[in-house]
Amino acid sequence: MKRSLLKFKNYEVHSVTTVYVGNKNANIATWMMQSGMKGTFLSVALYKVDYTIELVRQSGILNINLLSIEQKNLINKLGRKSGRNSDKFKSLPHAIDERGCPYLTEAIGYVACEVHDTADSGDHEIFTCRIIRQVVLNPEKEVLTHRYLKDAGLIR
Repeated sequence: MKRSLLKFKNYEVHSVTTVYVGNKNANIATWMMQSGMKGTFLSVALYKVDYTIELVRQSGILNINLLSIEQKNLINKLGRKSGRNSDKFKSLPHAIDERGCPYLTEAIGYVACEVHDTADSGDHEIFTCRIIRQVVLNPEKEVLTHRYLKDAGLIR
């Protein structure tokens, strides 16, 4: 069986955290990239049916947390369950920034963002975001990647 070219890419694994009127949520996102010079903008693709995208559309704010291999268990907790029916932050180490938006304290770090623009991308929507600040929390940790998850049998 032939693999598509994009299957060779080794994406970093992130969690997008957001809040709107006290409702907070987190998901898993692998499609994120810097999209402006000097770290001024980035773009992230969010799955259209997720609760996270609803909150991001309403609030216009999000944090993009770069996950470490120690956080591989978050794939099930944040990526395979809906925040509409459960509190994903229960027993999840996190803090709240000055905007009221959660971030994951055990992540390598996070980028605080404001939505600048969006574009339709089939089953995802691309959010181009203005970077407010970048925070490194745990620089000694190793980045969780798509290949790591695949090799560990955590994803197909």
